[in-house]
Amino acid sequence: MAARSHRRSLRSRRAAVVCAAVVAASVGTGVFVMNANAGTVDLYHQALAAKDGWASSGTGTTGGTKADAAHTFTVSTRAQLVKALGSASDTTPRIIKVNGMIDANTDGSGKKLSCADYASGTGYSLSAYLKAYDPATYGRSKLPSGTQETARAAAQAKQGRNIVFKVPANTTIVGVPGTNAGLTGAMLQIQNVDNVIVRNLTFAATEDCFPQWDPTDGDDGNWNSNYDSVSLRGATHVWADHNTFTDAPHFDSANPKYFGREYQIHDGALDITKGSDLVTVSRNQFTNHDKTMLIGGSDTDSVGKLRVSIHHNVWKGIMQRAPLARIGQIHIYNNYYDVTPLNGYAPQYSINSRAKAQVVAENNYWRLPSGAKTARLLSGDGTGSVKGSGNLVNGTVTDLVAAYNAASSKDLRTTVNWTPALTAGLEASAGSLPTSLATTTGAGVLK
Repeated sequence: MAARSHRRSLRSRRAAVVCAAVVAASVGTGVFVMNANAGTVDLYHQALAAKDGWASSGTGTTGGTKADAAHTFTVSTRAQLVKALGSASDTTPRIIKVNGMIDANTDGSGKKLSCADYASGTGYSLSAYLKAYDPATYGRSKLPSGTQETARAAAQAKQGRNIVFKVPANTTIVGVPGTNAGLTGAMLQIQNVDNVIVRNLTFAATEDCFPQWDPTDGDDGNWNSNYDSVSLRGATHVWADHNTFTDAPHFDSANPKYFGREYQIHDGALDITKGSDLVTVSRNQFTNHDKTMLIGGSDTDSVGKLRVSIHHNVWKGIMQRAPLARIGQIHIYNNYYDVTPLNGYAPQYSINSRAKAQVVAENNYWRLPSGAKTARLLSGDGTGSVKGSGNLVNGTVTDLVAAYNAASSKDLRTTVNWTPALTAGLEASAGSLPTSLATTTGAGVLK
């Protein structure tokens, strides 16, 4: 074969000059991603690729790619984000570039707000709440009601008005590369809207100042919080990509106990409920969290919806719900699960299929520490299905369902009523995932 010339044609040199000029002009206004197959792609106008999971179905997911200049925003404060989002009912395409970390627990002028600020004027105090609903005197047969519960709910709602950001349809929200972009203490609520993209953001420390005591939850009662980092409720065509979800800097191990139960201030990381449908969750990092991803909020959530693809994500220091799936058709492929305990988060299970969920789990990789049991990687209620293939545990092909069923009284079913077709990027082997996903997932990777 003849030696390849290192000289470029005049056309090639001109193209290189033009490309350099475009990239230079894009600084502060746009970021371009180099893709070996597609060439140069504007990150802020990038749509979900064809056949990339359920969110590519039908009309696909394009977010705010059609936004004009008047609906393209760069935000670095809570107040700017609120203004950029506008009304949740406004369907005008918009692009929101998040520059740096935005603290949701701030007021309009940027002043830091505390739990005491939210409680102020409501009459709530934790000490009074604990006294009012102590099971020794209040009992365990009913939910709290009365003055302190009313005050708690008011304080919680006051916090919610500050930290919950409602995302309208046809929106792209992207972290500006190189700025450590993200939201702390926030909840993105994507509710009853279509066509949303969320990328390159860190979601940290989403905390509820006012968990509710529920003595009827389980045998011993539980404290339940109210805010997910990202919440899909009746949403369709959503692409969550290259984000990082974490409880940091406040881990659950630092939570106190009241009435003998953990005072849980964290809820979900990314929950997909109330008939949400056509969702792709790709190349995110989920770390240091308990109840991570809920698909279907109840056993009576919407039949025929809750179709979700979850691929090329890293799950590390996750206790449960990775995901917990109900009812829908869920494709889980090419994910890396490290179930080594981390920062006090000791994994209970990874995937839970219940309420007749139809899960296909293929070519995923689990890293188990010494003494951990393969049988505990799955969970279910006896009605859900998991069709598994090509899954590796510490590098060895393993039948996860067989291992679970051998140790459980409620067997997972092994057949499903659908066949995944939207599988762009599916890797036939999981062997390289621990290495490849370490540098290609989470916020900050996209440049």
